[in-house]
Amino acid sequence: MTDKDLTDDKKLAKTGRACVMCKKPAIVKFRPFCSIRCADLDLGKWLNGSYVVRDPVDNDENEFSSDQLKVHDALEH
Repeated sequence: MTDKDLTDDKKLAKTGRACVMCKKPAIVKFRPFCSIRCADLDLGKWLNGSYVVRDPVDNDENEFSSDQLKVHDALEH
């Protein structure tokens, strides 16, 4: 990163939202984070398995009846 990058007002402008990691004001250049440090911390959580995206279709929690699913499947094909 060069000195010009650090002084570029547009890149360092605050977004009006809080950083998702530390709650400081987020900066456009690192959005939705306030710094590269918070971005790296978040990436580390994804890489070590702290964050998990669950399977959206769980048979026990399916909110549609089998008839509704048949109609949905027929419309897709």
